[in-house]
Amino acid sequence: MILFKKITDLRNWLESQRKNGKSIGFVPTMGALHQGHLSLIETSKQKAEVTVCSIFVNPTQFNDPADFSKYPVTIEKDIELLAAAGSTALFLPDVPEIYPNGRPESKKYELGYLETVLDGSSRPGHFQGVCTVVERLLEIVAPDHLMLGQKDYQQCLVITRLLALMGNAGNGIQIHICPTLREENGLAMSSRNMRLNEADREKAALIHQSLLQIREELQPGELAPLKHKISGLLSSDGFQPDYVELANAKTLALVEVWDGKEELVALIAAFLSGVRLIDNMLVHKATE
Repeated sequence: MILFKKITDLRNWLESQRKNGKSIGFVPTMGALHQGHLSLIETSKQKAEVTVCSIFVNPTQFNDPADFSKYPVTIEKDIELLAAAGSTALFLPDVPEIYPNGRPESKKYELGYLETVLDGSSRPGHFQGVCTVVERLLEIVAPDHLMLGQKDYQQCLVITRLLALMGNAGNGIQIHICPTLREENGLAMSSRNMRLNEADREKAALIHQSLLQIREELQPGELAPLKHKISGLLSSDGFQPDYVELANAKTLALVEVWDGKEELVALIAAFLSGVRLIDNMLVHKATE
């Protein structure tokens, strides 16, 4: 695995790969890697001949400075994991390399409804920050294939929207949304799990169990009673729910009354011991 810290060096190397007819797969991360990230590397290796992973903890997508300062950094371990997983290259820039002027250009991404609900509402400015860094990384790497994890469901839709906003620069990039990987107890793998003690890691599995319960109890009609029930169960077990919602799986429009046909995704965000955890599950697929 080749490690690059400078944009110029990475671009020159990528250009040589393209001249040799090789396709480029890209896995953007913020590090603190786990098996979920490595599954994205594996998918990239299946889709492309060259796999580039980036590790960059992006300050512009943290609306809470304390959250940014607590984000786990495990670079040496990450490098070992990526090399073992067969990543072709690692892009490891510092902040000035990505934002040479000290801060990104002020640019407003027209994300519409997507940034008004769920994480968009709970974390103002978060998705603008995500778009800022992802557009910058995509301009640098110019991949053929982009690997994203379903655990960040709303972010996947936001980045899909970003590619449309990028026009020709985004048209040639194929997005692959990869399934959420889970611990044995069902907890969605996440870098934030490192901040949980052993007891809380076990308790956090209740979020996945809650999604399974939503899928099991889902019925056409008013959805508020089911959402309130699940939120109450989480609260009684020591969570502070941010949201428990059901939404259209394609648009993320919140669904209050379900017709029994619309494709639905259930989404939960909840704090446990000060750590914000998110998860989701497709609970009804639209019939053909």
